Amino acid sequence: ALMVVGDKKGKVGYGFGKANDVSDAIRKSIDRAKKNMFTVPVKKNTIPHEIIGRFKSAKIVLKPASPGTGIIAGGPLRAVMEAAGVNDILSKSLGSKNQMNILKAVFNGVENLMDARKISKDRGKPIKEMWG
Repeated sequence: ALMVVGDKKGKVGYGFGKANDVSDAIRKSIDRAKKNMFTVPVKKNTIPHEIIGRFKSAKIVLKPASPGTGIIAGGPLRAVMEAAGVNDILSKSLGSKNQMNILKAVFNGVENLMDARKISKDRGKPIKEMWG
């Protein structure tokens, strides 16, 4: 079983579990997803900038959207964005149609998202100096 968990406030994770019984597989995947959580920078109910995620032959493109657009995504991509609390986003899934590979491509892209605090910390400059 492949599961995505999130708090709708920017934390999201995924897990995969296998067992002879379906309920055991779901329980394992949820436990692994909770251990695999990380923070997604959410700015005004969307992502801060455009990003491309890749895993094997799966490729996803995520773009920020204006308020009221909704989640324009399908399959595991929609589940991740809903769990993370992103309400407005444009996306496109290219290449592989394998759900697991698409999910890993989404997480590859989302892990590379930068917010203003992280950029200013990496550059050693205050936020006000960078964005006047």
